[in-house]
Amino acid sequence: MIKPPFTYEMALAKVKSAEDVWNTCDPDLVVKAYTPDSEWRNRAEFFVGRDAIREFLQRKWSRELHYRLMKELWCYRNDRISVRFEYEWVDKDTGRWMRTHGNEHWEFDEKGLMKRRDMSANDYPIDESERRY
Repeated sequence: MIKPPFTYEMALAKVKSAEDVWNTCDPDLVVKAYTPDSEWRNRAEFFVGRDAIREFLQRKWSRELHYRLMKELWCYRNDRISVRFEYEWVDKDTGRWMRTHGNEHWEFDEKGLMKRRDMSANDYPIDESERRY
């Protein structure tokens, strides 16, 4: 586990690890990166804890099909990392390809688990021919 304080190389590795685990679309695997009482803001939703995270991810990936994510390190300092991200998915209800752009701010505990995640994002429709991932 990569623990703070982060160097540039450590922050890059932490971001790549997060990208890899999220691309599994496995909520049980993803929640292991968070503290049991992790605080989340995901757009306009606020929740706390691994059970709530798991439920959110199950709901998310039941609607966002063919999910593929890219994360990029934006900045880091001590126990915090900020990333920009982009992902593509098919909306289950409409069958339409979508792209989501956003930013996340992460704060970690001394063991390297994420104790806070603050996310903002925007979605827009794309043609399948415009896919990047």
